[in-house]
Amino acid sequence: MLAGRSKFFIGGLLVLAAVVYLIITSTQANAEYFMTVDELHAEGQSAAGKSLRLSGAVVGETIQYNPDTLTLTFEVAHVPGDNAEIEAQGGLAQVLHDAVVDPARTRLTVSYTGAKPDLLQNEAQAIMTGHLGEDGIFYADELLLKCPTKYEEAVPEQVNGN
Repeated sequence: MLAGRSKFFIGGLLVLAAVVYLIITSTQANAEYFMTVDELHAEGQSAAGKSLRLSGAVVGETIQYNPDTLTLTFEVAHVPGDNAEIEAQGGLAQVLHDAVVDPARTRLTVSYTGAKPDLLQNEAQAIMTGHLGEDGIFYADELLLKCPTKYEEAVPEQVNGN
């Protein structure tokens, strides 16, 4: 009777170990690392091929779109990843502006295939999911854009009820 219980206990431990192993390997394989342009630049080629989420300020003069192939390329400049630091520097709109006009900021070329988003413009914040290629280009699978200056003027009118 004791031998039957020990077999059941050992079998249960093996099943539990297998489940823990699958959870750990699945989590590591699907992990996305959120990075700034400076952090990705510092990682260099060791970041190539990893699934990443990247944030940066769109440099408007670099936007190129081919409507035939739906290929979009542009550069993003480094913006801080810490919200407290962004607020200390004057808010998101100011940080995005400073990033784009400063030629000394780290920049990265982004390639995206798909329809050109309406909010893609100079000084927009781009949040992208994708991977860094061996060629140093960030290949975005998803592209989200925030344009804080577009909505700044409408806020006071909404508050006043106009």
